[in-house]
Amino acid sequence: MGRCFLLFLFLSAISFSSHAQKYVDEESTFFERLYIGGNFGLQIGTNITQIEVSPAVGYMINQKASAGVGVIYQYFSANIQTQNRVYEIKTNIYGGKLFGRYNITDFLFAYTEYENINLDVVNLNTSEIERDWVPGLFVGAGYFQPIGRRSGVNLMLLYNLAYDPLKSPYNSAFNLRLGFTL
Repeated sequence: MGRCFLLFLFLSAISFSSHAQKYVDEESTFFERLYIGGNFGLQIGTNITQIEVSPAVGYMINQKASAGVGVIYQYFSANIQTQNRVYEIKTNIYGGKLFGRYNITDFLFAYTEYENINLDVVNLNTSEIERDWVPGLFVGAGYFQPIGRRSGVNLMLLYNLAYDPLKSPYNSAFNLRLGFTL
């Protein structure tokens, strides 16, 4: 269901007419270079529920490159099976991220992100559920569809180089994200 919803949002977004996206030059002020955005995530299945809200602020270094920071919040509920036991985990996940983006064209971009999130994980040595910080290092690419003068929709396919299937709240090293920029 979650994937169909993301596909519907993406197809709806690209049906809008394109307008020029925001451009910066050497004379652009600090505030003209700032942009806000974020990601929304929803995964609902028989053994998992994950809801994510991740606002971010970015700074356009030049016309091609930007960097920024953001906060991450997720509600996560799942039945996780490790060895011979099933754990029911319901947790609030929080953390932060640093990201970089390089525009290849007006619509395609390369993206990298480092995140560090705090969540409940199963300690296999003690069989207890404990809070732990779990890093992620994502690399990938995205598609940007402008909507209006300064806003748009991002669709990104990322790969987590630091993926740990025993600790990560993501069910795969591959991560599909839908985001918005204002």
